Amino acid sequence: MARSIGAALKLAREVRVMSAIDVARAASISAAYLSKLENDAVKRPSPPVLHRLSEALAVPYAELMRLCGYAVPGASDAVPGATVETALFADLTDDERAELLEYLAWYRARRRSGRAAV
Repeated sequence: MARSIGAALKLAREVRVMSAIDVARAASISAAYLSKLENDAVKRPSPPVLHRLSEALAVPYAELMRLCGYAVPGASDAVPGATVETALFADLTDDERAELLEYLAWYRARRRSGRAAV
């Protein structure tokens, strides 16, 4: 789960398999500025920058605004569960979904067996 704007942006970029240069270009910002954002050196980028990043990465603009501490008008009307993470799973292929479910089953079984051994 993304805890900061930087973590959310980096996660979205990596899941979308985009280079920092590609994202920066699509959002009309420099790669150096994107690096600062991803490393949380900039805590509150401007709303227009967040909007361009949300479009470039296909993640909810309102969620990026919220992560930066901006008041989000109509946030009560927002789609429930519209987070960066859920947006990143919206376009999974059937094969990707099957692989993730298989991994999740393995991970949970491993955690259960680890607890039983303690």
